[in-house]
Amino acid sequence: MELKPRFSRVGTVTPTMHGWRLTIPGGPAGRYRLSQLDDHLSLSRSSFPWHPPLTISLRARFSSASAPGTRGFGLWNDPFGFSLMPGDTFLRLPALPNSSWFFYGSPKNYLSFRDENPAQGFLAQVFQSPRFHPTLFLAGPAFLFSRKSTRRMLSKVIAEDSANLSLDVTQWHAYRLEWSPSRSSFWVDDSLVFQSPVSPRPPLGIIIWIDNQYAAFRPDGTVKWGLEENLQSEWLEIERVEIKRF
Repeated sequence: MELKPRFSRVGTVTPTMHGWRLTIPGGPAGRYRLSQLDDHLSLSRSSFPWHPPLTISLRARFSSASAPGTRGFGLWNDPFGFSLMPGDTFLRLPALPNSSWFFYGSPKNYLSFRDENPAQGFLAQVFQSPRFHPTLFLAGPAFLFSRKSTRRMLSKVIAEDSANLSLDVTQWHAYRLEWSPSRSSFWVDDSLVFQSPVSPRPPLGIIIWIDNQYAAFRPDGTVKWGLEENLQSEWLEIERVEIKRF
């Protein structure tokens, strides 16, 4: 495992004794602020390094429990396929999401295709998608006429599961994610907090990040995306990151 820092011009990734502190400064809306660690930036999606079964564990704490934007850690397939940062040259075709992670989204976010699932706050969350599905031929044209119908189509193609987690994220906790071909399990301080039969399709990469971005695809079909104001500096501190195969 080789994690590499990536950040916007105003973000920082600072080594600590046993890990890193990822920081974004305070600033206005409309300007992207990101600090990130990953192991797949320069790779094609098919060359991402991780397959199940494995366990990823780390200790983490956040500067605040309800900051603007998103932050978290886990595994994903980088479905967006583009970068918002000047100087980045990589480009992948967009893909449907495959991820398993501890994720925080501010109230402006709505990261779910199912009405009954939690879509913001601090979550244990997993997505499983095929690389391709015939429904996708219809999703593009449908989006032009009815975003609500598009969302309903995607909910039938993308399997997902999630749970809100109630804990003080400003304190140190030990987080563990177990990924097998048939299950995703989430542990906090050696207690099982969520388990799902949904398992993302490999290969995936490690992602640890904090930013001021929001994205929402709400049940009424409303689609919103933007960059939030954060009045003060925000950070995510992590340590003792380990991956084990089981």
